[in-house]
Amino acid sequence: MASSETTWTDSVDEAVNNVFEPVATFLGDIVFYTVNIFGTDFPLIVGWLVVAGLVFSAYFGLAQVRHLKVAYRLVRGKYDQKDAPGEVNHFQALTSAVSGTVGLGNIAGVAIAISIGGPGATFWMILCGLLGMATKFVECTLGVKYREFNADGTVNGGPMLYLRKGLAERGKAGLGKVLAIGAAASLLFFTFFGGNLFQVNQSLEQVVSVTGGQDDSIFATSGGAIFFGLVLAGLVALVLIGGMKSIGAVTSRLVPSMAIIYVIACLLVITFNITEVPSALGTIFTEAFQPEGVAGGVIGALIVGFQRAAFSNEAGIGSAPIAHSAVKTKRPATEGLVAMLEPFIDTVIICTMTALTIVIAGGPLYQQTRDAAIKGEEFDTGTGAGISITSDAFDTALPWFPYILTVAVVLFAFSTVITWGYYGLKCWGYLFGYSKTGELVYKVLFSIIIVTGALLSLGTLVSLADSTLFMAALFNILGLYFLAPVVRKELRKVLNYVRRRDAGESEEEIEAAEAAEEAQEASLRKA
Repeated sequence: MASSETTWTDSVDEAVNNVFEPVATFLGDIVFYTVNIFGTDFPLIVGWLVVAGLVFSAYFGLAQVRHLKVAYRLVRGKYDQKDAPGEVNHFQALTSAVSGTVGLGNIAGVAIAISIGGPGATFWMILCGLLGMATKFVECTLGVKYREFNADGTVNGGPMLYLRKGLAERGKAGLGKVLAIGAAASLLFFTFFGGNLFQVNQSLEQVVSVTGGQDDSIFATSGGAIFFGLVLAGLVALVLIGGMKSIGAVTSRLVPSMAIIYVIACLLVITFNITEVPSALGTIFTEAFQPEGVAGGVIGALIVGFQRAAFSNEAGIGSAPIAHSAVKTKRPATEGLVAMLEPFIDTVIICTMTALTIVIAGGPLYQQTRDAAIKGEEFDTGTGAGISITSDAFDTALPWFPYILTVAVVLFAFSTVITWGYYGLKCWGYLFGYSKTGELVYKVLFSIIIVTGALLSLGTLVSLADSTLFMAALFNILGLYFLAPVVRKELRKVLNYVRRRDAGESEEEIEAAEAAEEAQEASLRKA
């Protein structure tokens, strides 16, 4: 926004930041507490997420590898049941959840990872994404297992329900209530200021940059920013009013389209420089273990890669189970298997495409970060710098693509906002009660913040939102450890169901056999 018109917004920014900065600093110091590993600060919350991925990968026998084919067939609808309870099919549930994770983390986050940790950070991002698939499987299975249905057929689900109900079943009702409230409150705060304000603010910045910059763009004025915010708020409100079915209908079209456009652009850059691909892959792999100019060496590259992947795919945070809970299924683990594809799409595919594009195309900004790292100098690696590095790489190979990238950024922001709007609505309902009045109050607040996000940066609030998002992981993953045996039982049911369906048994025959098995188990428990 032009400097003459932003005095009042700057004043509001400063006032809000001054109020919340001490809280953000205090909470950030706790949530992102670091320990020194070989001379490099390692955030324990990242370790908490990665260890969960390792534990669940081992506990379920690398389900993310062994059952990937079943997950693919499920998302294609091979085992769909028309009479199954729920609101959306497997594909729509997946795209709704993916729309909440695919976005600036894939476009800017990868560039930040490479600028700090070198190209080798990409290798560790991929590894973290593969581990995150196991965590997503666990939490999304539980989301469906312990979901609740409203009178109108809509679904309530997420960590607040499976933590409370699941832990109560295992004799830990008190712990379950505390974890559920903590997870819901943390996700709700992030909804307003991370999943909403931040996305709107960053998408507007990209629009301004390609329409004349801060000096000439109409969107750099207060009036232009308000118009941008109002249009986005109106579109988001229309989708949210329609509920999960409307969100699923929009994201099932929007997310694949965005991903395809973005991946095609990456593939164009890669194809035009196909002879550079072996060298780029070699650089990524070699520098994962011998990074050049990266503080902390291998550990530094590993930390950066794990950290950016964790921020990108949100495995273990507890947000995705809210969307996946609305799926039409009678067997919870079917959606857990589908959810495994989310980190694979988000981190393994799209983040890798971004990394290859940056390493192959280079660009002046990328070279500056590399030169600065080799010299041991600091380089501005904020989110803005990350977007600029990615855009610059595309501009080097495809001079027209930054305009397409702008469209992608706006669509990414839109899909992220509507998905987090749904997440926040369910957390709001859990904390304050499910009612029409409560929903209306929430949607009005959410829409106001969309317009605010177009006018203000509120940097400290966004930092505070990041802390609350990963605080949710502390509550969520602790509960997942206690509930893992429940998930293993559900997985056995689904694998048995798939085997019988593939053998030609009818749905009625399978359900009769399952009912007989459950009756036998209940009889044995009584005995």
